[in-house]
Amino acid sequence: MPERRNVLFLMTDQHRVDTLRCYGNDAIQTPNLDRIGAEGTRFDRFYTPTAICTPARASLMTGQHPFRHGMLFNPERSGGAQSEIPDHVGMLPAPLRAAGYNVGHVGKWHIGRERGPEYYGMDGEHLPGALNPFDHPSYQRWLADSAHPPFAVTDAEFGVAPNGSGRGHLLAGRLRQPVEATMEWFLTERATDLLKRYGADHHRDGRPFWLTCSWFGPHLPYLIPDKYYDLYHPADVPLPPSMAETFDGKPEVQRRYSEYWSADALGSERWRKLIAVYWGYVTMIDHCVGMLLDTLEELDLTHNTAVVFTADHGEFTGAHRLHDKGPAMYEDIYRIPALFRVPGMPAQSRNEFASLVDIAPTILDLAGLPPMQPADGRSLLPLLRGEQVTDWPKQFVAEFHGHHFPYSQRMIRDERYKLVFNPESSNELYDLRDDPHELHNVYQAPTYARIRERLERGLYRELVDRADPAYSWMSYMSAVGEDRAPDVDGIADRVS
Repeated sequence: MPERRNVLFLMTDQHRVDTLRCYGNDAIQTPNLDRIGAEGTRFDRFYTPTAICTPARASLMTGQHPFRHGMLFNPERSGGAQSEIPDHVGMLPAPLRAAGYNVGHVGKWHIGRERGPEYYGMDGEHLPGALNPFDHPSYQRWLADSAHPPFAVTDAEFGVAPNGSGRGHLLAGRLRQPVEATMEWFLTERATDLLKRYGADHHRDGRPFWLTCSWFGPHLPYLIPDKYYDLYHPADVPLPPSMAETFDGKPEVQRRYSEYWSADALGSERWRKLIAVYWGYVTMIDHCVGMLLDTLEELDLTHNTAVVFTADHGEFTGAHRLHDKGPAMYEDIYRIPALFRVPGMPAQSRNEFASLVDIAPTILDLAGLPPMQPADGRSLLPLLRGEQVTDWPKQFVAEFHGHHFPYSQRMIRDERYKLVFNPESSNELYDLRDDPHELHNVYQAPTYARIRERLERGLYRELVDRADPAYSWMSYMSAVGEDRAPDVDGIADRVS
C-alpha cells in the first residue's frame, strides 16, 4: 500500500507572486515561505483557473473547472447564480475521510454562502464572507478570553467614489491591536490546536491528516498593526511598470474598472505606501506560517508531512491602473505562488503549467488515492519527484464569468503568448517575451496574424474538448476555420 502522507495546506487570498523573496523580490522578508520553496518545489507557472475567490476555491476542492462545478461568482455578488456546490459534485474531504484521514479547515472558506467546512465533515467552523470576520463571535470570545484589546482601526485610507458621492472603497488602515490579537494570529492558534490533536492521533495509531489553514489576507483592505504597517519604507517600493497603462486598443471595461477603483486619484506616493503596507501584510502572514512550521517540527511530524502553500488568485495593487481583481486576465491576478515541500522529494523549480485544479488529485495521490471523477486536473507528483513528463500540457486555459457584474472571458497562454477572448469587446493578444507587462495589445497587428489564428484555434479546440459552452461563441466570432465543431443545436448541420 502506498505511504499515506499527512498534508498541511496553507493558503492566502489575493496574493501576488512578486511579494515573495523566493520569486525574486529581494526587498521583502518572507523567510518561512522561502524555506518551503528552498526545501521543495517552486512552480514558476502556476495559475488560478479564474481570478475570483469562490470559483477558484471550489476548483481547488473539486479538481474541476469553474464552468463544470458551476460556482461562477462570489455568493455576495452572484447575480442569481448558484451559491453552493451542487450535491452531485465530489469534494476533496469525502475520499480523505473515507480513507481514515483526520480532515480539518481553519480560516477563510468562501466556497458557499451557508455551507462551511463542517458541512463536508471537516473539523472547524464556518467563518463566512470574503473579508476578515472581525465581528465573528468566536474571534470576539478569543479576544476577551485572552485579554486582548478589541478590533479598532485609525488612519483609514479610502479611495474616491467615481460618481462624486464621496469616499470610495476602504483600502488600508492602522490596526490598533498587537500582532498577537490579530485575526491572523487567532487563525494560526486554531490551526496549531488542530495540528497538535492530529499529531497525537498520528503518533498513537498512524492516522494521517489533511489540515488547511487559510488566511483572509493579504486581501484588501490592509488592516494591520503598526509593526507591519510601517515595516517597509514607501521609497523602497517600486511602482508596477504597467502603471503606464493607456488602455489604448483594449476592452473599454478595463478603463471603466479603473475609474470604479479610483486608481488614478491616489497619486504615486499613496500607491507606494499602499503597496508597502501590502508587503507588510504578506510578511505578517509569513510569520504565522513560521509558527506552524515550527509546530510541525516540535511534534516530530516534518518527516511525513507534505507542506503546500498557494493562493486563490493575485491582486492588481496599481498594476494596469487597477485594484483588487476583475475583468482583465493579466498575469498580476492569474499567476499565483505555489510551493510544495514533500519529504524525500527534491528541491527544484518547475516551469510546467499547473493550476489549482491540480491540487485535489495531487493531495489524493499523496494519500494513495485515485482522483475524483470527473477530474479536470492531474496529479503533480511526477513533477514533484523531479520526473520529465513528456505529455504535460504546453498551454494553459482560464475562464472568467464576472465580479461586481457579469462579464465572460476565456484565455489561453503558452510559452510566449497570451490570447484573451472577449465576446462583447475587442480581443487581446500579448507577446509576453517582448512585452512582459502586457501593455501592448497586438491582436490586430498583421505581423501577429498567424500567432493569433494559431492561438484562437488552440483555445477553441480546448473549449470543445472540455465541453465548455463558450466554444459556441467562438464558432462565429473567431477564425477557427475547419476546426469548427458541429452546430451546437444539431440543426444547421442537417440542412443541405
